[in-house]
Amino acid sequence: MHSLSSPTRREAFILFLVFVSLVWFSRAGYGTREERIWSDDKPVASNASPPLAPVEPWRTRITWPNGHMPNTRVVSHVPGWTIFDNLFVLNGTVFIVTDYPSSIPDRLTITSTGVEILNGEEAVHDRVPRDREMRVVSTTQAERLFGSSVESIDGVTWLVNDPPQFITHYYHWSAELFFGFWRTYSSLDPAIDDMGKSSLPALRRVFFSHADADHWRDYSLMNQWVLRSAFPSMTIEYIADWEDRAAMGRPIMLDRVIFTDRAAAMHGHHFLSTGRTASEPSALPGSAHWWSTIRANVIRVCGLDPNVVGDMAQTPVITYISRQEWGRRMLIQEDHERLVEELYKLRDQYGYEVNVVSMDKLSRAEQLSLAARTTIMMGVHGNGLTSLVWMRPSPRATVMEFFFPGGFARDYEYTTRALGMVHYGFWGNEYFTSPDTPEQAYPEGFQGTSIPIDGAAVAKLCHERLLLLETGP
Repeated sequence: MHSLSSPTRREAFILFLVFVSLVWFSRAGYGTREERIWSDDKPVASNASPPLAPVEPWRTRITWPNGHMPNTRVVSHVPGWTIFDNLFVLNGTVFIVTDYPSSIPDRLTITSTGVEILNGEEAVHDRVPRDREMRVVSTTQAERLFGSSVESIDGVTWLVNDPPQFITHYYHWSAELFFGFWRTYSSLDPAIDDMGKSSLPALRRVFFSHADADHWRDYSLMNQWVLRSAFPSMTIEYIADWEDRAAMGRPIMLDRVIFTDRAAAMHGHHFLSTGRTASEPSALPGSAHWWSTIRANVIRVCGLDPNVVGDMAQTPVITYISRQEWGRRMLIQEDHERLVEELYKLRDQYGYEVNVVSMDKLSRAEQLSLAARTTIMMGVHGNGLTSLVWMRPSPRATVMEFFFPGGFARDYEYTTRALGMVHYGFWGNEYFTSPDTPEQAYPEGFQGTSIPIDGAAVAKLCHERLLLLETGP
């Protein structure tokens, strides 16, 4: 019979070192890190030790040797805007894997062929998706197609299935495509507060499956500023990268995907009533402050504090965005001068800050900073009004848009209301607001250089809006 001997001093010392190491590693926070969108911007003490770099395990492949293949889950859906978990791609075709195909929305409201959006019956037919674009397959079919493993793309991916046609424009990007993306994704966090604090994992990457690196930027260079300031760690892949992945012949599985398709959104009833593809996600749940996360990140890059800028307690800021040097959609010169005169009277009499600017003369940071401080923004229908998305919503926050009499477009009217602000359209000395807006129309003169405006009527409405208290409508 053998007796157990006491450990030697050397053995005891080794055991002690092993125990200390295990405790240290368990407290060091090793494991998968999930980057969040919100940062509290807390200062780090100068004498603080540098944080340990977290170790993120490689998860390059997912296998299911026992036949338990991950199924695709539709997390959220409205026409043109769908959130998937476990979405598969093979040879450039998107696969939804499920044994319950009746639970999947109509493919026509999810995706399209990604061709340019033109008018006419033939063009509509050309956009209809087929099995080359997207298939719904059972787990048994998927296992035959994919085998017993797929390559993994983890985190949150935004898959943009649009042609460059509308992407390369500041309005269609910031106030429509990106706007709709974030309205869709933010619906998963109804607790976003007025400063934009959110628990949602940050966007890891964007896939432009039909656009190259030269055809998502806009001429004013705002698209890239907005996207990269909102998500600094994000990467972008383009059509060539999409084709590279397809050519590998290996299936991939994306953890979570916000799948967007402009043509698919055009089948929704909200689009049919507003003409705005970004209106479809308005049917989803969400916080009243859903856009605050993006606004805070973008203006913070300009050196502004989103907790302060645009506050009701500050001096009201009126910003008139002039188009008088653009050559189209311009005010009658005498009316422009009278408007400026009336706005300066408000400044002199009530102490309001008044800015008369041509946005193309300002740097990107100057444009964003001015918009973020603005209480009332005004101008003739045009791209400069896109900056309304950086205004801080409040009872007094207002957009005034000047049209040729009889003309009306919903672009900025819808966007203003979607952010909880008030929009007024002007025809000379007449103005209107929701729900009493006219039908969309582009009469002769809409694009011209003789658009009338009554400066005194505009100034009077400005003052009335700025008299509103925080408890006002």
